[in-house]
Amino acid sequence: MRDVGITVNSMEDYVPRRPRRHRDETGRLGKEIYEREIRHEVEPEHVGKIVAIDVDSSCWAMGESVTEAVDRLREKKPEAADVFCERAGYEAVGSIGGGYPRRTNWSKE
Repeated sequence: MRDVGITVNSMEDYVPRRPRRHRDETGRLGKEIYEREIRHEVEPEHVGKIVAIDVDSSCWAMGESVTEAVDRLREKKPEAADVFCERAGYEAVGSIGGGYPRRTNWSKE
């Protein structure tokens, strides 16, 4: 069996999670869902937390890291394959070097 980056205790627990969309499409849909449905619920109270979004169902979960957020999402939606992550309050999930670009607009619109 090819390693797809998930831990499986037995074959009964295995749920194939191969992305169905190109990553650009997953990113576009994920950003739309975050802005439309999630951002007003998590910002500014949870700034810096990671939000993992299943773009097929709009189901989402939050965690301190990408791994934690995705694990929590997959507890709710084991079949989630096209998953997008966003850092609440920031323009990027990660950064190399100088830090994360932070959002300054905290309106609840």
